Amino acid sequence: MPESPVRKKDDYIPPPKPVQAAKRRRSTAWVAPTMVALLLLGLAWVVVYYLTQAELPIAALGNWNLVVGLGLIAAGCIVATRWQ
Repeated sequence: MPESPVRKKDDYIPPPKPVQAAKRRRSTAWVAPTMVALLLLGLAWVVVYYLTQAELPIAALGNWNLVVGLGLIAAGCIVATRWQ
């Protein structure tokens, strides 16, 4: 009777050595205060603009005061991406 072919087993490959986790990097000292300052300044800019009915912060800018306030808030969000 014919014999069935013997299957060749793969060579033993040891499991990879565990990789040590990278040290957690900390944010520089200026990131959190700058982020909070930009967010609060932008919020205050928009609130003051609405409460003073466009007389403050800078009356000559008109509705562009909203762009300034929202730009400050956006800058705070961009800085927040650097926070670890």
